[in-house]
Amino acid sequence: MRIITGKFKGRNLNSVRDNSVRPATDRVKGTIFNVLQSRLRLNGAHVLDLFAGSGSLGFEALSRGAATVVFVDDRRAVLDMIERNGEELGCIDSCILIQSDAEMFIDRTNEKFDLIFADPPYAYEAISALPSKILQRQLLTNEGFLIIEHAKRTIFLPSAKYRIAVEKEFGNTRLSFFQPDPEGSGGDG
Repeated sequence: MRIITGKFKGRNLNSVRDNSVRPATDRVKGTIFNVLQSRLRLNGAHVLDLFAGSGSLGFEALSRGAATVVFVDDRRAVLDMIERNGEELGCIDSCILIQSDAEMFIDRTNEKFDLIFADPPYAYEAISALPSKILQRQLLTNEGFLIIEHAKRTIFLPSAKYRIAVEKEFGNTRLSFFQPDPEGSGGDG
């Protein structure tokens, strides 16, 4: 697993040896950041990496100019590996590591983020509620994006809180890019 572009381009990331960690592939990461390129200014961005796993999405954002990334995962071994990667890359001062269940973190934080990544396990039952929950708590800036990597079969119901700006598919995987919908035109919610 490596960083595909930016100041850490080509640098490898360590990952825990755990089948529950599913790092984003280079193709998925490339697609995410290509979509964001003309839509979101990453330089100086405040990023949240929920279900951080390997942390590859957060480190890719740092490599491309993000100011800070909050990595949230409920497993200590995962956060220890993310800390090690941050130290090896020389960006640990831009990394905030929080051991917590993602939903508990969402319920407790008052921070606002320009970009939120959520890559929960495909079996995670509350995945379809994540966009509404995050946007109801106003954790995303008005121009920000919430990007969820999920199984293609997952359905997000229309909501007045958000709109799905972009969707991309890779086999059984789908990336959904959500944005706040201040006009409330995203659906009946």
